[in-house]
Amino acid sequence: MSGPPGRAARHRLTWVGHSTVLLEVDGLRLLTDPVLRPRVLHLQRVGSALRLDEHGPDVVLISHVHYDHLDLASLRLLGGSPRFAVPRGAGRLLRSRGFDDIVEVAPGDEEQIRGITIRATHAEHDSRRGPFGIETPALGYLVTGPASTYFAGDTDLFAGMNSIADDLDVALLPVAGWGPRLPPGHLNPRTAAEALALLRPRIAVPIHWGTYRRLGLTRDPLKVREPAESFARFAAELTPEVEVRIVPVGGSLDLKSGATVERSGGER
Repeated sequence: MSGPPGRAARHRLTWVGHSTVLLEVDGLRLLTDPVLRPRVLHLQRVGSALRLDEHGPDVVLISHVHYDHLDLASLRLLGGSPRFAVPRGAGRLLRSRGFDDIVEVAPGDEEQIRGITIRATHAEHDSRRGPFGIETPALGYLVTGPASTYFAGDTDLFAGMNSIADDLDVALLPVAGWGPRLPPGHLNPRTAAEALALLRPRIAVPIHWGTYRRLGLTRDPLKVREPAESFARFAAELTPEVEVRIVPVGGSLDLKSGATVERSGGER
């Protein structure tokens, strides 16, 4: 699974939108929950979809099987030949669609790839694909290399969140959804800030907001951005020691320098 020649060693994250984050860790490229299309079922993307480069990721991390996290059509858009880490029980769905480099994981399972450790973690979230589809555990992932990054997937607060990592550099936390209200099993801006007290990261980046909206809901930029701003306000009140970075869709955060680079001609 070697990368393209000349791939730089760095530690950077790019928020592609919704729960899709590209992590670049010393030459290894990991992509979480790829959802890349302009429209998925009744959800329409705010702004234009982003295109990843032709090399594609080395590893794709799937947190659960809901359609806005496991989008098979988006997986077909990926370049390269990535390995897919999926919740235990979801492998047959991907194999039936022609994907073959798949590892099924449960909370506590670890994979090591080129010196980077990927550990599946618990997530408090019901996961069933449609009313009659497969049901699998929901997961988060802890990626540990030169620094540690926790991708929460979809989750609510849960016992054991405070033991995800002893020394966590970055937490990627969902703070909203795609509809007017959040059902159980999700973090909202307030509970995501409460999660920071348990996780104790150096940096927190809100995700799962402002990218896909149910048809008919407002696309006003201030309304769309409000969950991230609310999360930052709650975090400043509850965990002022944690640095919150609101990264725009298509924007990148260099975790070595701390610089945020916005997408040129950004989406909002």
